[in-house]
Amino acid sequence: MNQFANSAESPDFDAPQIVRRTRRRRTVGIAAVAAALIAAGGGTALATSVASNSGSTPAATSTAVGSDATTILYVNGSVTVPVDFAGMDLVLAKPLLEKTQTKLGTVTKKAVTGCKPGSVIEVSPHAPKTVKKGDTINFVLCSG
Repeated sequence: MNQFANSAESPDFDAPQIVRRTRRRRTVGIAAVAAALIAAGGGTALATSVASNSGSTPAATSTAVGSDATTILYVNGSVTVPVDFAGMDLVLAKPLLEKTQTKLGTVTKKAVTGCKPGSVIEVSPHAPKTVKKGDTINFVLCSG
């Protein structure tokens, strides 16, 4: 090709290097998104929701129990983060309380049919009220 007058050299592509660079960029992007989720608290909520849904017994089903009944709205500076305790037991709920720097209040049991014994069916104060660092959270657990 270089035999012609005023011709440019043919480009040389390094395909394996391009593939490596693309994979590295994709990996860095995924790691950045995962780190942002973990920093925002979404990683813990995701991990606990996967862990709490692994059982065969469903969470509480009652007219008094809804998604707001088991969710707190934690105010962290200017950001409000929802934390859902639905279906968790106290072993899983305590690390979330430590992470939000809130305190465990009274724990009572309530008889509700169709729920896993020991699982959280209600928190107080719950959404739409907000909770700050140092506040006390009361739990109602299913007694079966």
